[in-house]
Amino acid sequence: MIRDIKLIFKKYYNSLSQTDIAVIHFYLLLSVINLIFAARIPGWYLLIILNAVVILSVITIAYKAEEKDTFLRRQIRYWYGVPLIMLTFKELYVMIKPMRGVDYDHYLILIDRWIFGFDPTVELLKIASPLLTEFLQIIYATFYFLPMILAGNLLKKDKKLEADYTIFSIIFGFFVSYIGYMLVPAIGPRFHLHDFEMTNTELPGLFLTNFLREIINMGESIPAGTPNPAEVVQRDVFPSGHTMMTAITMYLAVRFKSPSKWLLLPVGTLLIFSTVYLRYHYAIDVIAGLLCMALSLWLGRYYYNYYARKTGRKEISNV
Repeated sequence: MIRDIKLIFKKYYNSLSQTDIAVIHFYLLLSVINLIFAARIPGWYLLIILNAVVILSVITIAYKAEEKDTFLRRQIRYWYGVPLIMLTFKELYVMIKPMRGVDYDHYLILIDRWIFGFDPTVELLKIASPLLTEFLQIIYATFYFLPMILAGNLLKKDKKLEADYTIFSIIFGFFVSYIGYMLVPAIGPRFHLHDFEMTNTELPGLFLTNFLREIINMGESIPAGTPNPAEVVQRDVFPSGHTMMTAITMYLAVRFKSPSKWLLLPVGTLLIFSTVYLRYHYAIDVIAGLLCMALSLWLGRYYYNYYARKTGRKEISNV
């Protein structure tokens, strides 16, 4: 009986990819945090149930994909992380403010002023123009698509190991950034250095800027007309996840010699600049994002190869 249970466990375990294991580990971590801060987090038990559903879903997706390799199961296996990242983002929204009860914007502003001698978002108003704002707001909106472009290009070139590692690195990187949000909650310069309600007036675009801003604001739980948006907005400033994930994508595009690098490098560079220009981040958030990118890639490589050996999969070496 015990031997049969061990065989079943091994069969399910070996079907898990490194990405699956990272997701399971992170959702277990979130569950532990919810338990520790149960007295502060409303509906903590519902979040734990949600986490359990996610874990069981990931195990099922992995097992079914290994059991029978069909096109649909393969695509679900590759791309389930896209909606999962947003789901995790929203769970953090429920957790962080009641759990921490403090924002660290004041300290981030002081660090920027210590490094630069001024507030970068304020200084960048000197070069602002509706055309530049429109262009950078469109660039900023491409954030979620850049990693998908790289992974899709690698799959198209039949570089399956590289594509798998790219997907793992992006999801692992998101999880690292989410830990940063929990440790250093902040809401950004558009609230603390500028009047959020005057953003469209002070930093106008041309045609799509206001529409794109509204979509981003809705994603951060502050649709138009929200009273006291600074009170309810997502705490997702430090480190800059946009910088982190974009830098990871650019780095891997070069390392894996993907033709998509000719698009990702210029767009990614502009996207990182736009995070400060558009007032979403302090400059120190960008610096922290680059440092966390290096940390995430370093830790991620060891994590990926360790579980590759444990599950009998291929290790990655050219990163």
